[in-house]
Amino acid sequence: MSLLGLKTSELFTLLQIQFLPLKEKILLLHPHLKSCAKFKGTSMAKNLLIVESPAKAKTIEKYLGDQFTVKSSFGHIRDLNKGDKGVDIENDFEPSYSITPEKMKIVKELTSLVKKVDEVWLATDEDREGEAISWHLCKVLGLDENETKRIVFREITKPAIQKAIQNPRKVDLNLVNAQQARRVLDRLVGFELSEILWKKVKNKLSAGRVQSVAVKLIVEREREITGFDSQSYFKVKATFDVKNAQGNKVALIATGVNNFDQYEDALSFVKSIKNAEYAINNIEVKPAIKKPAAPFTTSTLQQEASRKLGFAVKRTMMAAQRLYEQGFITYMRTDSTNLSETAISEIGSAITDEFGANYLQTRRFSKKKDLAQEAHEAIRPTYIQRKNVSGGRDQQKLYELIWKRAIASQMANAKLEKTKVTIAISGSNQLLQAEGEVLKFDGFLKVYLESRDDENEEEGKGILPPLSVGQLLDLNHLIAEQKFTRPPARYTEAMLVKKLEELGIGRPSTYAPTISKIMEEGRGYVSKESRPGVERTYKTILLKEGLVSEENKTEITGATSNRLYPSDIGMVVSDFLSEHFEQIMNYGFTAAIEKKFDRIAKGDFNWKQMLKDFYGPFHEDIESTLENADRATGERILGKEEGSGRTILVRMSRFGPVVQIGATDELEEDEKPKYANLRPGQSLETIELEEALNLFQLPKTLGNYEDKEVIIGAGRYGPYVKYDDAFISLPKGQDPISFSMDQAIELIQEKRKSEAPFAFYEDKPITKGKGRFGPFLKWNEMFVNIPRKYDPESISVEESIELIKIKVEKEANRFIHQWPEEKISVENGRWGPFIRFKKKPISFPKVDGKKMDAETAKELSLEDVKKIIEAVSN
Repeated sequence: MSLLGLKTSELFTLLQIQFLPLKEKILLLHPHLKSCAKFKGTSMAKNLLIVESPAKAKTIEKYLGDQFTVKSSFGHIRDLNKGDKGVDIENDFEPSYSITPEKMKIVKELTSLVKKVDEVWLATDEDREGEAISWHLCKVLGLDENETKRIVFREITKPAIQKAIQNPRKVDLNLVNAQQARRVLDRLVGFELSEILWKKVKNKLSAGRVQSVAVKLIVEREREITGFDSQSYFKVKATFDVKNAQGNKVALIATGVNNFDQYEDALSFVKSIKNAEYAINNIEVKPAIKKPAAPFTTSTLQQEASRKLGFAVKRTMMAAQRLYEQGFITYMRTDSTNLSETAISEIGSAITDEFGANYLQTRRFSKKKDLAQEAHEAIRPTYIQRKNVSGGRDQQKLYELIWKRAIASQMANAKLEKTKVTIAISGSNQLLQAEGEVLKFDGFLKVYLESRDDENEEEGKGILPPLSVGQLLDLNHLIAEQKFTRPPARYTEAMLVKKLEELGIGRPSTYAPTISKIMEEGRGYVSKESRPGVERTYKTILLKEGLVSEENKTEITGATSNRLYPSDIGMVVSDFLSEHFEQIMNYGFTAAIEKKFDRIAKGDFNWKQMLKDFYGPFHEDIESTLENADRATGERILGKEEGSGRTILVRMSRFGPVVQIGATDELEEDEKPKYANLRPGQSLETIELEEALNLFQLPKTLGNYEDKEVIIGAGRYGPYVKYDDAFISLPKGQDPISFSMDQAIELIQEKRKSEAPFAFYEDKPITKGKGRFGPFLKWNEMFVNIPRKYDPESISVEESIELIKIKVEKEANRFIHQWPEEKISVENGRWGPFIRFKKKPISFPKVDGKKMDAETAKELSLEDVKKIIEAVSN
């Protein structure tokens, strides 16, 4: 090839090409071949960058070019071993980790990629959890944590990613140790407390360090409410007819400065002013301002999304995670209210352009905590010019909320003029007051106003008509109305997050998992419910046209929406833990533990020393409780049964809260007590004797339908209708005592309709249903769960058959041996083969330190398996 006529740059490129591998040489000279099948997947990438999320990987890959391959670890790749706590306590609390089975394939892929690249970069989230993921990747992939490049960023934008690449650091072992300390401590506490609960309360219960404290908060609030002594009082409200600036008659509403404690006093007052005159004796006008709230932290975002959007905490964090991974917002786990100087400048420009310079008021909010473990910036849009985002409705709604809050934080104060008018009543020393306000300049209110949790908060005041001192007012009517003091409100999810944050319990990354854990159906400690309330009578005294009238009215009180209620088992467990593990359940102690994690993260405290300091006293309490504590049942005696004189009590049984007639020492030999399950909404702590006796009305016969008996009852899984040997659960919240025959027939017909075949496969009917674990298909006596991605109402025949085929194949691979007549089988499990005997799983013992494998299990005879069962049982 002649080099004459080539430019210097062209010559240099040609020389470079000579030393490239063949495929790369071809692709460099002919870039259009990249799309050809032969060259697809060919990469010249010299760097592998690992993140924890596939969505994050996809966004980052757009910004890094051909020199980087971006892959996801799909979260943590390993965790503490399941057996024996996963912690060697005797060996200085050394944790024992293993790769989780579902991550084996990912680890294999990443290991292969590591061998093919020149350099590995770790780009997991910058909080402690993210740092720990990076450290575990180093350990599993054979990377040196002191040499491997670690990059962090608070937003997934091209400038942020490129800046991070230019400024790599190493894995921060202090952050890793803080995460290890939390994980190990929580494993030890959870493992040992759960074991205690199985023995002293009920089988299959669990407890956690932060979760148990969160349940205690809800239990204490419930008791505050049930023990609250509501006091009544009478509030006076007067309505006057006055003219506005246009000369039209409008209402001026004023309330009494003082309330009356007694009905007689309120009645006496109203009667005494039947012929009184009302005159304005003072008008006070004051300027006022309202300031915008700081940009969002994790906690305030969860609270405001709950108030304004009705989102649960988990729903908020899922939407925020997606927004972050797509590059729309900054990192969503943070307890800082700080904004970067670049963000403040961009927001300021946007405010000036859209609203005018008079709406701009630059603010620099300080960080909330000196030892904040999370990213050091508030949650904000990455580009303030972007008002809409792609994705689902949840993401768009949450993004709008974040955008408005960030913009409002840099806007001018709202300016108001507040007016307070005092009205005198002739012949009385009682005063009335009317309040109003005028918005002089809207400022940040043009964009956003923070919501409140306070149910008693009064609505904003309106504008008052023109008034003057000495002006006589024309009374339309006056009413003294009975009001009642209210107990504190039950927690919503967001209110609980706020309380945890106030107490210093948990951190931004732990709020959502904590709340999700305590509400898990399997634990049954807390439920989120909306309850209808009860009717209450209240008194009113009306003065109109010189006549006084008295009237009793009714209102609904105690109605709730999406509030957290503790269950009976939640209360029993909380009381037991508070009695025997006072320190663990102490709010201050739990907050102090969080501060120690913070110190470890800063490098000021040895993490294993912290575990030693904690575990010694804690384990002593465990041993003492095992030996000395009585079994906890939450037992409460209600009274005696008429006639027999036997004790009627409520307590927690193996199957839940029950009413029991007959204490153990009152029964004859081999006689059993009578039991009845509590109904939904009833509690061990509040149920009364009459309510308890009513529960023994079940089961009862409602009548006959199509010549078959219809029975209503309450069983282990709640109230039911029994018809034609089938049990049909009542809808949630339905009272079985008041359930009618018509309702039962409707339920039976609905059941028939839902169980009617909607398709056939291999000439066998396919039906649909809904059980304890969700919607399912039934075919050939086989139950097939319907995954969440399908709508049970509209699932197609083709989709149903596909799910059945998958289940059939899975079941075929499940059994290695089956001996139905002996109720024995050998099955493939997640951790290898195991024996199932009378529905109970039994692990194979290790032989020479090795686990049983499927090939060896195939060689076993029934006699071999029986011997293993006998050996393990003994």
